[in-house]
Amino acid sequence: MTTCVFVQLRCRPGKTYKVAQEIIAREIHSELYSTSGDFDLMLKLYTPKDQDIGKFISDNLLDIKGIKRSLTTLTFKAF
Repeated sequence: MTTCVFVQLRCRPGKTYKVAQEIIAREIHSELYSTSGDFDLMLKLYTPKDQDIGKFISDNLLDIKGIKRSLTTLTFKAF
């Protein structure tokens, strides 16, 4: 089983495309979108059910230069 997680990212000015390219290179996401509003990017990823989600995101995503802030949304059930 896996857990579906959505992560919104606010990037430093002028860094959104570089951040997106780095995410793509790491191949950790299912889908990646540019967005309007408070955040610049939103990605959907799946983590193993027994994986510490915070550690997974910290180790695999938040060390990318150019990320200013993140907002993670956990999912529970698809309808």
